[in-house]
Amino acid sequence: MMQNVHLAPETDEDDLYSGYNDYNPTYDTEELENDTAFQQAVRTSHGRRPPITAKIPSTAVTRPVATGYGDGVTRPMTAVRAAGFTKAALRGSAFDPLGQSRGPAPPLEAKNEDSPEEKIRQLEKKVNELVEESCIANSCGDLKLALEKAKDAGRKERVLVRQREQVTTPENINLDLTYSVLFNLASQYSANEMYAEALNTYQVIVKNKMFSNAGRLKVNMGNIYLKQRNYSKAIKFYRMALDQIPSVHKEMRIKIMQNIGVTFIKTGQYSDAINSFEHIMSMAPNLKAGFNLILSYFAVGDRDKMKKAFQKLIAVPLEIDEDDKYISPSDDPHTNLVIEAIKNDHLRQMERERKAMAEKYIMTAAKLIAPVIETSFAVGYDWCVEVVKASQYVELANDLEINKAITYLRQKDFNQAVETLKMFEKKDSRVKSAAATNLSFLYYLENEFAQASSYADLAVNSDRYNPSALTNKGNTIFANGDYEKAAEFYKEALRNDSSCTEALYNIGLTYKKLNRLDEALDCFLKLHAILRNSAQVLYQIANIYELMEDPNQAIEWLMQLISVVPTDSRALSKLGELYDSEGDKSQAFQYYYESYRYFPSNIEVIEWLGAYYIDTQFCEKAIQYFERASLIQPTQVKWQLMVASCFRRSGNYQKALDTYKDIHRKFPENVECLRFLVRLCTDIGLKEVQEYATKLKRLEKMKEIREQRIKSGRDSSGGSRSRREGSAGSDSGQICSASSKGERLSAKLRALPGTNEPYESSSNKEIDASYVDPLGPQVERPKTAAKKRIDEDDFADEELGDDLLPE
Repeated sequence: MMQNVHLAPETDEDDLYSGYNDYNPTYDTEELENDTAFQQAVRTSHGRRPPITAKIPSTAVTRPVATGYGDGVTRPMTAVRAAGFTKAALRGSAFDPLGQSRGPAPPLEAKNEDSPEEKIRQLEKKVNELVEESCIANSCGDLKLALEKAKDAGRKERVLVRQREQVTTPENINLDLTYSVLFNLASQYSANEMYAEALNTYQVIVKNKMFSNAGRLKVNMGNIYLKQRNYSKAIKFYRMALDQIPSVHKEMRIKIMQNIGVTFIKTGQYSDAINSFEHIMSMAPNLKAGFNLILSYFAVGDRDKMKKAFQKLIAVPLEIDEDDKYISPSDDPHTNLVIEAIKNDHLRQMERERKAMAEKYIMTAAKLIAPVIETSFAVGYDWCVEVVKASQYVELANDLEINKAITYLRQKDFNQAVETLKMFEKKDSRVKSAAATNLSFLYYLENEFAQASSYADLAVNSDRYNPSALTNKGNTIFANGDYEKAAEFYKEALRNDSSCTEALYNIGLTYKKLNRLDEALDCFLKLHAILRNSAQVLYQIANIYELMEDPNQAIEWLMQLISVVPTDSRALSKLGELYDSEGDKSQAFQYYYESYRYFPSNIEVIEWLGAYYIDTQFCEKAIQYFERASLIQPTQVKWQLMVASCFRRSGNYQKALDTYKDIHRKFPENVECLRFLVRLCTDIGLKEVQEYATKLKRLEKMKEIREQRIKSGRDSSGGSRSRREGSAGSDSGQICSASSKGERLSAKLRALPGTNEPYESSSNKEIDASYVDPLGPQVERPKTAAKKRIDEDDFADEELGDDLLPE
């Protein structure tokens, strides 16, 4: 068998610095400085590369041939190429392993912007930027811009997919980018309430098998169906999503089951909802599921299960730190600094929010089930209080007791409410302040200001920083008329709690009472910034502008008010009044009419509308308003006189005569009615004219006697009264046909009223013999030949002739 021989390449002996010595395998390095051959090799081989080795023939041996140290046979130095030894380097050059002697590196090759790969990269970058911009716009509340960015990202992503398919294989398509673009687009559709488009986009994702875990998006589809009130499909998609989520994702499965339970409640399937929430409370109890479970049992009316569900809700762990953690156990400044830093950090705020939410759920549940779990709501509240006292929410028991008192107030049982609240007078300061505040408010509503002030003082002394207590104290002082002192309490309440809207509103009223209108306006404008749609605040601002004699601003704020409460008749009539004062009768009529339409019992509005139709010469339309006024105030004769005058002015004399006769039957001593009856009967030619004329003359005589009695001042003595009655009888004998009529006239004289207002049958008002038409002067109209026009101005201030009276 032939052996392969390794032939050494031809080399220059100067290229070698050493060789292997077969006879001396160990190499001594101590005398290298004195070794002339070694030093010569170092000087001559520095920076040089050995010559290229010839091709190895097939007969070469695999084992290298050892060379002697000085036999002239050398081997290649390929092992030092990486250190910078190159054949091209000049002999005697300096050591340069980094190749700095070769000069600066050539500039980088410029990118080819027109290459397909570069275009794809730039387009992919732009799609990612659009998705991010869409998400940011959504978080900022600009939903329309977010949707536009999402649509733009979807269009560019489809262009990107087509370009990738042309350049590379379909396997290189970025599925993650496609998924994120479609998911963001569906989310933006849903945020903009474009539910059909959102469902279509989700379907595209769910049906694509290349997207892993896309089945979870069926939860989002179920949420959309829930918003559309398509509860059957919502439950279907929730269950499909629940089937595709493995059991290791316990929290996700619990949330989906909670959605299923809520949907069952909305459909009225309370038994199925109970099963869902019971499963949640057994696996991973939480506040929302416990509260919904109580609601479900309340809907089916199961008292025992309501109690058990309430106990489960109480037992839900909050998983928050106790308040003792934030109390420093020592005087170490570093520890105190750390505690002060974490006392109000984001984690602590989250703990407070969770605790507040738990207390809200428990309070609501207790108020819901207390009236039904026992024979009375008081016993039910007592049971809830006992359960709460035995739990981690000990402080909540006092709040439940106060809420029990408030429930008594709602049931109009004030004595029980007061007794319940008085039980807290010996409790700790916080509870005592809350109870005293409610007692003060209760006594204030009953106008017992002394008691209200006493309990307000107790509330303030128990908790000086209680804004409600300070506000109630200010209210009691306000009721006593000390507005300056009341304002000080309102200011202190605002210093303790700048969001106390009651104090801010009351201080505005106080400044208004003090005629400090600018300060009052400033308070109500600040309150308007907090309560944008408060009708009371809007009305106060409009009223202040009216007091400041700025009707334009008052009208503007009243317009805002009726946009909030469009059926407020008081605001509408005030608008009509302002427009009337500005001379705009048409606008005034519009708002007065709207006010009358919503509240047809306002006498001022009715009177204005009737007068408006009289001014515009539409007496027929004014009749319905004066008739309604007569229904509202049946003892006021002026409304019925106005109705009769409207008939007379419109030319319906027969109807006017009938109306006057009806008025005379109701008010037989009304002079104005008799005057018109006499004139109408005279013009028409009726026989009753003498009867009405006699009555009118009698009333006029009675009026004269009444005036004489007032002037003489003899009303106080009984004997003078007898003489006066005899004189009245002798005078009346000239009018009456029988002596008995004189006695009746004397009785009527004693019953005559003493005021100058129109006569009312049920009141003691003086008869006014001089009649002025309530409708005002009439515009002259042409008279017809068939019926003479009756003008009240012809006889309004005239005495009837003696020829109309009987002898």
